[in-house]
Amino acid sequence: MSYKIVVDSCCELPEEFKNDPRFEIVPLVLQIGDYQIMDDENFDQADYIKRVAESELCPKTACPSPERYMKAYDTDADNVYVVTLSSKLSGSYNSALLGVNIFHDEVGEKNIHVFDSLSASNGEYQIARKAMELEEAGLPFEEVVEQVEKFRDELHTYFVLDNLDTLRKNGRLTGMKAVVATTLNIKPVCIGLHGEIAQRGQGIGMKKALVKMTDLLASEIENPEDKILMITHVNCYERAEVVKNMILTKVPFKDALVMDTAGVSTTYANDGGIIVTC
Repeated sequence: MSYKIVVDSCCELPEEFKNDPRFEIVPLVLQIGDYQIMDDENFDQADYIKRVAESELCPKTACPSPERYMKAYDTDADNVYVVTLSSKLSGSYNSALLGVNIFHDEVGEKNIHVFDSLSASNGEYQIARKAMELEEAGLPFEEVVEQVEKFRDELHTYFVLDNLDTLRKNGRLTGMKAVVATTLNIKPVCIGLHGEIAQRGQGIGMKKALVKMTDLLASEIENPEDKILMITHVNCYERAEVVKNMILTKVPFKDALVMDTAGVSTTYANDGGIIVTC
């Protein structure tokens, strides 16, 4: 049977899938004061980072409308899988669900399942990729959903950011007991915990925090030979490569992938941020 995978624009897709008809990216809106753009193929990361740095206002994002999601579901594909930002961090998941209801009411029945990634960025791509693999293996819709949800629940998300201000000012750090003092150059090592952000450690300076993150990851990952390490970075490819090599010296992953961020992840992870999933 044919299938389609719909993701919101926080999902970092590799270049080879951005024009693949099996995938569709539903964009969020990026806002800095009165400046507003869609997080789509026209996103210019360098210009956006510059605008954020020059503005006194905190950047924000707005999730896609249910109608925009519904449009993505209107396809000849028999099965539609949707992967969104964690429902604890964005309204994208609820919007995608409402889009399913509208589709069924106005168009008709179709196999559509919305996955709450409980993650973001490459965590969403991990889930989308798993759905693709299972579909390509010929599994029925219900079994794909079951196995992908199990995969999602076992997925690990780690990150270290140079700047937590955007997350804090937008109320995305409710899962953290306290935000460390940036004046001391202390960088928290964060994880995704049931779809929220939690702190698992810290380091003085980015380098020490990244080392702590890789040590934490190495101590927690089981069966790495069956998993893919994914690293996304905000405008810091060399840093991401260093992190990849640090991890691969400690953990024998099946494969490793490094990608730059699109607009939503750039907004919240900020310049220099590193996100890792496995």
